[in-house]
Amino acid sequence: MELLILPLALSLVSLIIPKSTRRFAALLGALASIVIAVVHLTSFHAGAFVELFSSNHQTFFRMTYQMGYDGLGLAMILLTNVIVFVILLANFENVNIASNKMFNSMVFLMQFALLGVFTSFDLILFYIFWELSLIPVFLIAFWFGEKDRKRTLLIFFIYTFIGSLAMLFSIFYIGTLTTGNYDYQTLVDIEMNTKTALVVCMGFFFAFAVKIPLFPFHTWQPETYTKSPMAGTMLLSGLMLKMALFGILRWMLPLTPEAYHCYKYVIIVLGLIGVIYAAVIAMKQNDLKKIFAYASISHVGLIAAGLMILSIDAFTGAVVQMVNHAFVAVGLFLAADIIDRRLGRRDIQTLGGIAVKAPKFAFWFAVICFAAVSVPLTSGFIGEFLLIKELFTDNAWIGVLIGTTLILACVYTFRAYQLSMYGKESSFNFNDLTITEIITFAIISIIVVVFGIYPQLLIDLVKPSLETILMTIKESSI
Repeated sequence: MELLILPLALSLVSLIIPKSTRRFAALLGALASIVIAVVHLTSFHAGAFVELFSSNHQTFFRMTYQMGYDGLGLAMILLTNVIVFVILLANFENVNIASNKMFNSMVFLMQFALLGVFTSFDLILFYIFWELSLIPVFLIAFWFGEKDRKRTLLIFFIYTFIGSLAMLFSIFYIGTLTTGNYDYQTLVDIEMNTKTALVVCMGFFFAFAVKIPLFPFHTWQPETYTKSPMAGTMLLSGLMLKMALFGILRWMLPLTPEAYHCYKYVIIVLGLIGVIYAAVIAMKQNDLKKIFAYASISHVGLIAAGLMILSIDAFTGAVVQMVNHAFVAVGLFLAADIIDRRLGRRDIQTLGGIAVKAPKFAFWFAVICFAAVSVPLTSGFIGEFLLIKELFTDNAWIGVLIGTTLILACVYTFRAYQLSMYGKESSFNFNDLTITEIITFAIISIIVVVFGIYPQLLIDLVKPSLETILMTIKESSI
């Protein structure tokens, strides 16, 4: 339980420690979380399930407090802890934010909620952590976001609140189908007819589609990413949307396999539309944050579509791409924030010549851009290849259309890079990267390159869990 106890304790301790030590204490705490997760990794055996806590005594809403992780859950735990450390490191030199007790407290509360989502094997407990995750990211954006953020955050809240109500309806509806409890295995064993499974699925799908976000539930995302501070945007893009993709894989597909053939192509088509639509919009944007926000919609549309293909390669590709997207999104938004903090603007039409003034920044930004377009030897290559291959195998036309993401991603990514780094040189001053910023970029780049060269490090960890999930789904859906 130390995996969850430490972030919760850090969230509380952040409120009382002296201001002069908050930045360093937060980094040390986040580093300790990584160490604990790595210790769990070293003792983990592929295909195993590790129970963190379990109580057979039923309490409120028949909750059993069953928590643990398999390979998929452990991968998400490691991802969460590393991303939280990177976010804190990226904000380290922004003293006004990094030394703010509420900022650090909310980041660790978000970490606690995310780890709860990834380790819950009771549906009510999953829902509680799901809802809890909304609070810290909303408050970070509200307290530290741009001046005209209130309307944007209200829209974000309404979308997520309605989505959560839809999920809650499905949870209560499931409760009418069993006199047992809400633990994972009990729910997976429930036999539903197609109509019942479709009703349950719709509630989960709406909640997950909003958080991913999937077209046409995406309209809250670009403005929310733009108006939020860097840390808020990183939490949203790097981690929060992974909860939804994880939820589809862990809960929606295994609980409603009877309705799989009803919603399969609906989600694939929505993902396809999102891939192309968001990419085209990204090509027309000039604000770096908006470019990367729409790029995120395009990338996750591919992942969501891939999850609808019941094959181990599709599931593996989706998880690999989830991890790649987390680090790439954090890196891209960090680059946008560095430009914004130094110049006070993000419009690529007003930039240019930054590479001459800041060659180190230009280099690291280029590495992240290459990872964003999934070039070989980066972590995105294997994930995107597996997803497109499996979608093409299922339906050649869909595979070809969704494969356009490779071309479109190159267009909007390198347009943004070329105009900002090598456009017409401007007269402004631009300081090159600090040591802290170099370390942050280096961590992100090393991870995407290591997983690009040797993806088996991740695949071997998650594959047995994905095979188990796939078997559970196929037993009822086919």
